[in-house]
Amino acid sequence: MSRVQAEDQLPKVAILCGGRGTRLREHTQSIPKPLVEIGGRPILWHVIQIYLAQGFRRFVLLTGYKGEMIEEFAQGERWPEGAVVQCVDTGLETPTGGRLRVAADALDGERFCATYADGVADIDLHALLAEHAEYGASATMTVVRPELQFGVADLNGDGVVRGFIEKPRSEHWINGGFFCFEPSVLELIDEHHVLEREPLETLAAEGRLRAYRHRGFWDCMDTYKDAVLLNDLWTKGDAPWKLWT
Repeated sequence: MSRVQAEDQLPKVAILCGGRGTRLREHTQSIPKPLVEIGGRPILWHVIQIYLAQGFRRFVLLTGYKGEMIEEFAQGERWPEGAVVQCVDTGLETPTGGRLRVAADALDGERFCATYADGVADIDLHALLAEHAEYGASATMTVVRPELQFGVADLNGDGVVRGFIEKPRSEHWINGGFFCFEPSVLELIDEHHVLEREPLETLAAEGRLRAYRHRGFWDCMDTYKDAVLLNDLWTKGDAPWKLWT
């Protein structure tokens, strides 16, 4: 992976950790979603490791639901030398955009990265930063083409089934998280905004939002089925997001 910046110049990373994770209710009645484990470690740990493996050292965890448990995890973990992981309580019901706004002071008025606490990928974060800088965007959003949940029947024009395609990739690009933002973006956000709605829609309408196409592995632990899949990959030693040794 390319190294476009020294470690001490890399942006802070804001990680959205405050949601309730209602689709994972099997786990999240007792713990917050970021602490649901993959291979015996919280998925939040995996997300942080993706950044640590590429030289990022400054993290701001934007907490909400059961935030005290996330803070206990952050304080109790042995992070690499020079890594700083701090928690900011952004409120129980605050939406994703609002959490970034509440944490603005902790982001120091500088360019920053942001991501969700439940998505993993074999993403080249330096390439993301390089594209963001090259095009001078206010915001760059990683987009991915996820695998469809079901196989697809290949039909001819007469309705005859010619064959099947097992879980093909979607033809459409979706938000995969892993953002890079200029500090000016925070001025577009208030505490009631969902990041994926008003702020990103405004940036897109103004031509200030760039898409970074990630064509490698990506998955989001949205449901119990996703958690099982990620655990299976880890157990088999086939976890593509494991960029560290």
